[in-house]
Amino acid sequence: MREFVMGDIHGAHKAMVQCLERSGFDFENDLLIQVGDIVDGYPEAFECVEELLKVKNLIAIKGNHDDWFCEFNQTDFHPRYWTYGGKGTLISYLKIAGKEGIYFASGSGFKTALVASDIPYSHKKLFSEQQPYHIDKKKRCFVHGGFKRHIPFAQQEPTDFYWDRTLWTDALKSKENGVKSEAFEIATKFKEIYVGHTPTTKLGKDKPLKKYNIINMDTGAGHQGRLTIMDINSKEFWQSDPVSTLYPENYRDSA
Repeated sequence: MREFVMGDIHGAHKAMVQCLERSGFDFENDLLIQVGDIVDGYPEAFECVEELLKVKNLIAIKGNHDDWFCEFNQTDFHPRYWTYGGKGTLISYLKIAGKEGIYFASGSGFKTALVASDIPYSHKKLFSEQQPYHIDKKKRCFVHGGFKRHIPFAQQEPTDFYWDRTLWTDALKSKENGVKSEAFEIATKFKEIYVGHTPTTKLGKDKPLKKYNIINMDTGAGHQGRLTIMDINSKEFWQSDPVSTLYPENYRDSA
């Protein structure tokens, strides 16, 4: 069994398929840890979930966009009114529900034509069972956003795991200031920490970045970057083409 980690997908199914094919991923035998934000962005969220459901050994981590979609699945209400890339998710699931082209119903409250009953049970189950983080036997931590490094891991707020960026931003700033690895303190020690949530494209890079023992896997698939899958043990990685080249122009709702 090989062990892989995949970054933020944001509805880019074509990029996802390229990563799986180029890495030679074995759906029956390999392990895939996906660090969250499956939805919102490019309008193939349904297809992305279907692809993940084919993976026998899947560990799905909760992202902030996934959390919003999960709330919709449970309450019929989207807490961000389908903004921040949500229109891409709407387009995808409306098509499957036979409501293609009908985005918002008339009336107030941003009521969408999509209702929770339109979402397949298997999809709802995946989002409801996503983990806030995963720690493997080798003391490697996988989390969407990060956590507050000066607070013990067990004392973090649940939302920190898919919202807090300070672990990564602190690492960037400390590296720039020449802080040595031994001086960059994290209250709970991990061999490695894999995060997403903050695109490396903001730094002008479309490849995974490592600062200290923190590896950022969000290489901008929700924007103009690429999707990345990495062999956790060898650190070899494979990428999609730039996602913007895989879809027609203006086919993305900003994630």
